[in-house]
Amino acid sequence: MSRPRRVTVLGATGSIGLSTLDVIARHPGRYEVFALTGFSRLTELEQLCLRHRPQFAVAGDVDQAKELSGRLTRAGLSISVLHGNAGLCTVSSHPGADVVMAAIVGAAGLEPTLAAVKAGKQVMLANKEALVMSGALFMQAVRDHGAQLLPIDSEHNAIFQCLPGTYGDGLGRCGVRRILLTASGGPFRDTPLDELHDVTPEQACAHPNWSMGRKISVDSASMMNKGLELIEACWLFDATPAQVEVLIHPQSVIHSLVDYVDGSVLAQLGNPDMRTPISHALAWPERIESGVAPLDLFSIARLDFQAPDLDRFPCLKLSMEAAATGRSAPAVLNAANEVAVAAFLDRRIRFTEIASIIADVLAALSIVEVDTLDAVLAVDTQARRAAESWLKRNGR
Repeated sequence: MSRPRRVTVLGATGSIGLSTLDVIARHPGRYEVFALTGFSRLTELEQLCLRHRPQFAVAGDVDQAKELSGRLTRAGLSISVLHGNAGLCTVSSHPGADVVMAAIVGAAGLEPTLAAVKAGKQVMLANKEALVMSGALFMQAVRDHGAQLLPIDSEHNAIFQCLPGTYGDGLGRCGVRRILLTASGGPFRDTPLDELHDVTPEQACAHPNWSMGRKISVDSASMMNKGLELIEACWLFDATPAQVEVLIHPQSVIHSLVDYVDGSVLAQLGNPDMRTPISHALAWPERIESGVAPLDLFSIARLDFQAPDLDRFPCLKLSMEAAATGRSAPAVLNAANEVAVAAFLDRRIRFTEIASIIADVLAALSIVEVDTLDAVLAVDTQARRAAESWLKRNGR
């Protein structure tokens, strides 16, 4: 390489962003940080700027941007500080960036990730909501603008590694029968059903295997995360919902599998550490050291599997139904879930009411075609309002 590849990290202060920066720091001659963004953690963003010295940083609003700019200037750094969604889209599409890590959680990541796609970047996709909300629109933009889309979710990265290079021609044409999407089952896999009503945000965020942010941890506890990943897998790999099967694998060692028509099943295994899929995508098609310890199968000793209980995990059932319905249903599902999870984390609703809110919003809204970004955002806004109305009607 004539120079290091320049990487923009959207959501740099989150767990995926920090893992990305850890991998980059292990290869200083190969990669350098071009831009860092972090809306809600100004002090953490400042520390990352001091350590990695990007050309750009993006804060949440103009006041935060002024504060961060002043701090960095006093530290002797000349870093351009932008703010808001416009700032995110600027650093995502900037000609100086080669790679964009899309790690902003939730619907907030859609527009900057789409901006990176339209700029023809190599996009490392950790923001599953971008595809859940606007799958057809997003994938068409990837094709139209020649972007390279590499999946970062451990499950989708595993599937990508297990599929042949010709999977873009259609799963059936390359001999794939189905995709097996693994899930840990989260902290409530074995909790008695009558106790789920009273679980706390702290319990929901105590994932047995992975270290994640609070929103994603709650999604894992409800298995909404797996439902969103099912929808994402359909778009990434041009699969139908019937071709994607979810199975619970408590050890989180097999990250997903691909079943072929000849009876072969290929699996990707590894320790539950996001630096593995990050390093894989960052160097693809090569391999680089990630800092992840070798997998010790002797200490694991066993690998278990079971079918998910849809009575225990109604959010997964709702996701499967939304995937089959298509059109705006996944966007409605995602928006209602984001409002419901935020309410649960604020202790305004019970854990079991997350699914109730989503089901009611899906039933209340018309499901329509969404073929423009404005249409997607309009559906998102409408679903959020409907979820907020549910909270108000029920005194929450």
